[in-house]
Amino acid sequence: MEQTVIDGVPVFWAQGPAPMTATLTFGCGTRDETFRTIGITHLIEHLAMSTLPRVHHEHNASVGLEITQFFATGKPAQLVEFLDVVCRALADLPLDRIDKEAGVLAAEGGQVTHPTAATLLARRFGTSGYGLAPWIGPGYDRIPASAVAAHAARFFTKGNAVLTLTGPPPEGLRLPLPDGPRPFHEPQAPLPVAGPRWSAESVPCPGLGMRGPAVSAAWSLGMQVLQERLTTVARREKGLSYDVGAERADVDPVTAERMIWVDAREGRETEVAEILWDTARQLAAFGPDQDEIDHEVTAFAEAIEDPRLVDAELDLRARAELLGESFHTSQEWLAELKAVTPEQVAAVISEGLRTALLVVPEGGVLELSDRDGKRVAVGGCARAGAVPDGRVFRPPLFARMVNGSARRASLVLTADSVTLRDDDGDVHMVRFADVVGVEVHDGARTVFGRYGCLVPIDPDLFRGAGEAVVALEAAVDPALFYPRTDLIG
Repeated sequence: MEQTVIDGVPVFWAQGPAPMTATLTFGCGTRDETFRTIGITHLIEHLAMSTLPRVHHEHNASVGLEITQFFATGKPAQLVEFLDVVCRALADLPLDRIDKEAGVLAAEGGQVTHPTAATLLARRFGTSGYGLAPWIGPGYDRIPASAVAAHAARFFTKGNAVLTLTGPPPEGLRLPLPDGPRPFHEPQAPLPVAGPRWSAESVPCPGLGMRGPAVSAAWSLGMQVLQERLTTVARREKGLSYDVGAERADVDPVTAERMIWVDAREGRETEVAEILWDTARQLAAFGPDQDEIDHEVTAFAEAIEDPRLVDAELDLRARAELLGESFHTSQEWLAELKAVTPEQVAAVISEGLRTALLVVPEGGVLELSDRDGKRVAVGGCARAGAVPDGRVFRPPLFARMVNGSARRASLVLTADSVTLRDDDGDVHMVRFADVVGVEVHDGARTVFGRYGCLVPIDPDLFRGAGEAVVALEAAVDPALFYPRTDLIG
């Protein structure tokens, strides 16, 4: 792998098969947004790509949890033009196109990661950083142009960019990005919730999330074995599933979240969730067989013989440069995998299960035990233990007379919080200091809290709740309020 610098941007290249691919990577993604600006990185990507002329070569862009990429494949001259146009657009975004691109993004309906993985991240981190993954937020059409310009100026700069090429830099290549330093990414601490826990969520299929070391051949190999075992049991033996997927999020240079999900036949989601949990526990207790390790090592060894892998290795090098991650060449990683023992895999999976979060689609109820035989507790949003003392608002009398659920519900206002006691008896509190967003719709307000709870303040649902609306607006930063988007039904 070769390295140079063009216009202040680090450039890494290695010879790959024709045609050449160029990838411009920035060290920013969903984790760098706020609840109020969810989707702003994707909006910037669309604004920049909208300036491209009609071209015939392959090109695209993507936004992930930690990085954003613009990439193209074609003749060297085509790549030079593509990169020049993208860089100039990022330096001077066509902000007058925000409304049009907001509509395009709403139609696209893309997600930064699998929805089950996204929900696991939200339960780990709340409604900030990585935890923003499953949320829609205010909507693309509710992001102010000033916020878009400020976000671009902070993250889409020379100091936060790396270019990778599957061949030597073409003649005339320029990267006219604006100047700017590489932003510092504050390590994100998880919510203070002890694992393992399970919760029923609005997810398409069961999933499991665990925390552990960012760089660990044993853990990477263990997750591959777990994925293969789940495919064997849930799909081949039970006929309950088609796909098993996995994802990771590098929280900082030393810590990663690893998530795995298993789709399920309708009505069999709970059974598949139990298979997922039991299979992970078995692997933690006894480790993999040596032939399972050998199979995964052989598969990796064969994969890296493919000359197309050079693009993937360049991507890892770009991430390492931008995010401070450890970089291993394919051959170095193969050597580490070959040294892994079954005992090491068992140990790292066992440690990961101490932090486990398991989700199942809504309506599912799980009875699970941890490795010590203790019952796995119910998780979910950070529900309060009791309803606080304060001003109580109840549903209208007629609603309480005809609806048993309404008789159990209440809204409570205190000097520093608003609390919902829902019809199941669960208590959801949001302190005013922890508000991350407030959706405004007619006379109602929906309050989103830092720890994953939301509280509706609706005078139509709770008699006299207009008083709570007044208190909320007096206590919370006006910049956190936004009208309901017109782009989502």
